[in-house]
Amino acid sequence: MLVDRINSALRRLPSWPLYIVGAMGGPWFFYLALTGGLGPEPIKALEQELGLLALQFLFASLAVTPLRRFIGVNALKFRRALGLLSFYYVALHLAVWLLIDVQVPALIWEDIVKRPYITVGMAGFLTLLPLALTSNRWAIRKMGPLWNRLHKAAYAAVVLGALHFFMLRKGIQMEPLLYIVVATFLLGLRWPGLVRSRNRLRESA
Repeated sequence: MLVDRINSALRRLPSWPLYIVGAMGGPWFFYLALTGGLGPEPIKALEQELGLLALQFLFASLAVTPLRRFIGVNALKFRRALGLLSFYYVALHLAVWLLIDVQVPALIWEDIVKRPYITVGMAGFLTLLPLALTSNRWAIRKMGPLWNRLHKAAYAAVVLGALHFFMLRKGIQMEPLLYIVVATFLLGLRWPGLVRSRNRLRESA
């Protein structure tokens, strides 16, 4: 079966190349910003590209469980890398905004308080922070069942990230709407009723 061949190939692949290849987007977009490849407003474009990569990697990490549950493709060994790469790009996105875009400390807090899309984005970053800090074997062993409950906060993070992008664009635009649809779809696949129906189908097969 095709799924068996895919799983066999995935088992042979190590996860460390994903970290290297996945992280290359950061220096690449910084290079484009410095050389004029991101248009007339390179800082804004750089912030957006890094933020979108963060969302895309978060989508990928949340897609791992539905792929295994509904299709049978087992990519669990890559989920940690995908989640950490998402946080990596969120951190770069935030660093560009703090250190290059705003720069003035007093204006940073003012923007967080007065601009709702920044408030939502900061909430998304703070939601991902404890997940990144506990994405290691030591934390998994020490936290036990609490680790799984904590890491379900990724569901909130993906909603906050998609909402941040939608609010940032101001008005109804297709691209941020598409991200909201994908986020909603990935979360909908975790609906208990859908999972139970899938389990019943497997049992009756």
